[in-house]
Amino acid sequence: MIFQIEISIFRSEIINQKQSTNMKVGIPKEIKNNENRVSVTPSGVAEFVKNGHEVYVQHTAGENSGFPDSEYEAAGAKILPTIEAVYEMADMIVKVKEPIEPEYKLIKKDQLLFTYFHFASDEELTKAMIESGAVCLAYETVRKEDRSLPLLIPMSEVAGRMSIQEGAYYLERPRGGKGKLMGGVPGVKPAKVLVLGAGVVGYNAAKVAAGMGANVTIMDVSLPRLRYLDDVLPANVTTMYSSNYNIRKELPDTDLVIGSVLIPGAKTPHLVTRDMVPLLKKGSVMVDVAIDQGGCFETSHPTTHTDPIYEVDGVVHYAVANIPGAVPMTSTIALSNATLPYAIKLANMGWREACKADKALAQGLNIVNGKVVFPGVAQAWNLPLETVEL
Repeated sequence: MIFQIEISIFRSEIINQKQSTNMKVGIPKEIKNNENRVSVTPSGVAEFVKNGHEVYVQHTAGENSGFPDSEYEAAGAKILPTIEAVYEMADMIVKVKEPIEPEYKLIKKDQLLFTYFHFASDEELTKAMIESGAVCLAYETVRKEDRSLPLLIPMSEVAGRMSIQEGAYYLERPRGGKGKLMGGVPGVKPAKVLVLGAGVVGYNAAKVAAGMGANVTIMDVSLPRLRYLDDVLPANVTTMYSSNYNIRKELPDTDLVIGSVLIPGAKTPHLVTRDMVPLLKKGSVMVDVAIDQGGCFETSHPTTHTDPIYEVDGVVHYAVANIPGAVPMTSTIALSNATLPYAIKLANMGWREACKADKALAQGLNIVNGKVVFPGVAQAWNLPLETVEL
């Protein structure tokens, strides 16, 4: 079966975990605009059940990702009719995206929420989770000693590749773009793509854009990273040190800009400021993949899959905050492959013991029982930074 990889990745780790409790795990249906992913696949449910936990899945939660209720039931889950019932039953809620306003009142004190939060870009969400008294463990700040972000990587891979797919689509004239083909044709120059940030998103964006035949420039402030990408990416990708001067110099003949800068758990700096947008020709496209963390274009504001674009000075802006939600059959499995080992550990050991045993997981703690415990969140909203007693 296609999902066997999810099991083999962590089976040996689970054997050595001390189970401290029977956990009631809740899988609600995502209610953010056009969010079609689900946090746990049926094979993941089977792993929870095998470890002695109860799993409650909201009716049709996995349907848009290709997983009907019947598959969850066969794996041992109990299907509940409403989101309210799932939150009421669960000790731990496993989600994909941050709770939105209708969910705030459903969250209970001491309930563990394991999902993407991106608190540094959403003050209302931060205050709501403080008031809830819940334990908020964020996928995006789980961080290993090598500084990698294991729960962000799979969705960054999807978002980076999709950023070029969407950018190419909106470069078409009927979509508001200048009418330019990414790869050009013999006798006609290809499109020029500027990628800001050479992390996982930026690398995947550059790789796909280059594969389509575009001329790509990728910028970053890390020279070791640029040296590496210069070796592994094809000849139609040029690396360049990122600076305000260099960005301004590149914009006038750029067709598509990808914003892919990330400072884990903190607000993203604006690399393209308001006064820089008119440097781009009308019909150029800007895709802000960093919008979850506030965006790296000053003119960005979050959009949805239903209404994904708007224009500033004739430049098309695409700033959908859940890009991978458009391809849930791919992104659900990729996300579950990464998050499930950590979710099983949290269920087996409880969040305190699990975070004691796993320093990477401990980095995911953002808000605990009304206290902000992650520096980037405290700094973003001028809140006191507390310590968490594990």
